[in-house]
Amino acid sequence: MAVASGAAGLAWLFRAAWEVPSAIGASVSAIQPYAASAVNYRDRRFHNTEPSAQLAPGSAPGLIGAMLTRGSIGRPKGPVPLATPVVPAEAGALAATWYGHASVLVELDGRRILVDPVWSRRVSPSSLIGPARLHPVPAPLDSVPSLDAVVISHDHYDHLDKPTICALAEQQRMPFVVPLGIGAHLRGWGVPDDRIVELDWGSSTTVAGVAISCTEARHFSGRGLLRNTTLWASWTFAGPEHRVFFGGDTGYTKAFADIGATYGPFDFTLLPIGAYGAQWPDIHMNPEEAVQAHADLNQGDPGHGTLVPIHWATFDLALHSWAEPVERLVAAAAAAGTELTLPLPGQRVDLLRPTESEQWWRRVG
Repeated sequence: MAVASGAAGLAWLFRAAWEVPSAIGASVSAIQPYAASAVNYRDRRFHNTEPSAQLAPGSAPGLIGAMLTRGSIGRPKGPVPLATPVVPAEAGALAATWYGHASVLVELDGRRILVDPVWSRRVSPSSLIGPARLHPVPAPLDSVPSLDAVVISHDHYDHLDKPTICALAEQQRMPFVVPLGIGAHLRGWGVPDDRIVELDWGSSTTVAGVAISCTEARHFSGRGLLRNTTLWASWTFAGPEHRVFFGGDTGYTKAFADIGATYGPFDFTLLPIGAYGAQWPDIHMNPEEAVQAHADLNQGDPGHGTLVPIHWATFDLALHSWAEPVERLVAAAAAAGTELTLPLPGQRVDLLRPTESEQWWRRVG
């Protein structure tokens, strides 16, 4: 019995270690040729335009204590309700299907763009260790309709998932539009070079009649011990009739106002509201900052368009309680006069035919 148990343990360790190097992705030497021309790339690293710390000075000791004593506060008290995604035969003019965390299917003037698709159970280089989902994926990946583009914000595991990327590359034929350097990860995973479009902040490409622009974010990157070897970004999508902003993962930044002036206003914004903390205020927005960012992106008008929150409810990545982000968001948006749409995971919302959002998270407990 002991021998069998030991063999099973060794097999588990082997599997955990075997998959990690490939999942971590490309080396600095493979990334560097594609990154070197970027304006904010120096000393073999990308940099934010505003001073930004990944961890606030002096916060590490308190953070360790908080992590050890937090218990299950970041987890829902009951099952998270899911909706079965509705897939119309033709893409809508302005709609979004939230699959959880930052994974959203955007429908824009008859085109479909999937952002930050993550279908794996864990956000980690290992399928056996790391933060696991708090709810299942609402639908299998092969149920996602034909796509015009997949867009990635940065290379953290909760936004760039190797198994999902490999499956999409095999199942579909759309291009992958990514920030500088991330193409090296994709090439290493077998995505053909002619299906990869890498962009720097301020540059654009057109896919199926949609102008896709790479815009600034305030964050960082890295899948191993090295940080900031690839670029992080937010994105704007401009179709013939409508415009959408996708924030990916970012701290609050004055760049939002510049993005709004150049590319806005937007019919809806996808903005992160979770995984914030006093220990890392520069790199993750809190809900009140998301409401302010929505106003900045709409040229100072908090009432223009609709804010659709992302980056909460699916993974436990911070110290706040599970529902705190959305509760704070609702209060801040009401005070600012900002319209919200609050889908369940899996729910498709038509932004041209809005309905009152159910406060579904309160049913969870």
